[in-house]
Amino acid sequence: MSYSDAIAQRVETISQSALINGVTPLVGRFLLTAIFLLSGVSKISDPAGTIGYINMVGLPFPSLSYGAAILTEIVGSIALILGFHTRIVALILAVFSVATALAFHNNLGDLNQFIHFFKNIAMAGGLLQVVAFGAGRYSLDARR
Repeated sequence: MSYSDAIAQRVETISQSALINGVTPLVGRFLLTAIFLLSGVSKISDPAGTIGYINMVGLPFPSLSYGAAILTEIVGSIALILGFHTRIVALILAVFSVATALAFHNNLGDLNQFIHFFKNIAMAGGLLQVVAFGAGRYSLDARR
């Protein structure tokens, strides 16, 4: 067996392990949702400020947008952590991330906004990986 064959066999063994197929997607789901949970909680703690900010960027129905954002961030995070309807929830959160990048972080001449814009785009990319590959072994979806 050549060196490259041995490496290929080792990679195949690792990719089929319980750690990779079970624990890693679970940890990934927790890490992806951390920012949504924190953002949702911060919105709940300052409704007037959040609604004012939504109004300032010119979105229609700021109070309704506020409620929709909290629902998306908190309920979506919990569902993603549990692995409940994971692909659909991840797609919703990915679309939400891109929409918030476009609506709230579109002044790319401002370095802070530039960073936030591409942070949201990167989050959407990670969420699309969940859409493509699912929740993994440790999820409610796997139990159905």
